[in-house]
Amino acid sequence: MTIEIGLLLFPDVQQLDLTGPYEVLAGLPCARMHLVAAQTGPVRASTGLTLLATTDFGTCPQLDIICVPGGGGVNALLRDPAVLDFLRRQAPGARYVTSVCTGALVLGAAGLLRGKRATTHWNAHHLLSPLGAIPVQARVVQDGNLFTGGGVTAGIDFALALVAEIAGPAAAQAIQLGLEYAPAPPFDSGSPETAPPDILAAVRAKTAATRQAREALVAEVAAG
Repeated sequence: MTIEIGLLLFPDVQQLDLTGPYEVLAGLPCARMHLVAAQTGPVRASTGLTLLATTDFGTCPQLDIICVPGGGGVNALLRDPAVLDFLRRQAPGARYVTSVCTGALVLGAAGLLRGKRATTHWNAHHLLSPLGAIPVQARVVQDGNLFTGGGVTAGIDFALALVAEIAGPAAAQAIQLGLEYAPAPPFDSGSPETAPPDILAAVRAKTAATRQAREALVAEVAAG
């Protein structure tokens, strides 16, 4: 039986948020992959990579798995009625509703995180609670049919966990082995808890404007 899998595509998406889980989920037997956007055609990711939307909101089939990635372009989606309405229409019929990184905030803006345990990128974790979620510090969080991944690279972890749920641990491990996904980073700087203070401060400063704008948008959404 075909498994319809759709990943939301939008300008300034963080491409690894999307391509990481795409690579894993495409390994599911009978998977049919869709990159879903407001309209079909090329979409530029935040680092300049161009991705191709294969279906639009009006022609997208009912999805079994919906995945919302994150990135700088998320801010524009938090008040985008077309995106939020699409997610609200799709969610009731989906087997799994998922997100990576700050894509969780888009699910929250659509009202899909209320009372649910969820995670997101460390730099936006404080914004989950105003959107009705129960924040959890973890790489992957499952609450019923809701799967959320932490920042960027956690999209691979969440996708492997989802494959294991659907097709079994052996299938997930085979995909992991095929990808040679065996993280051994050269630096222990992948979280605020382990990064040197000066590195953490520099990253916070670099992202301050986007974070402040996002905080204001989430406050607006939370206020109704």
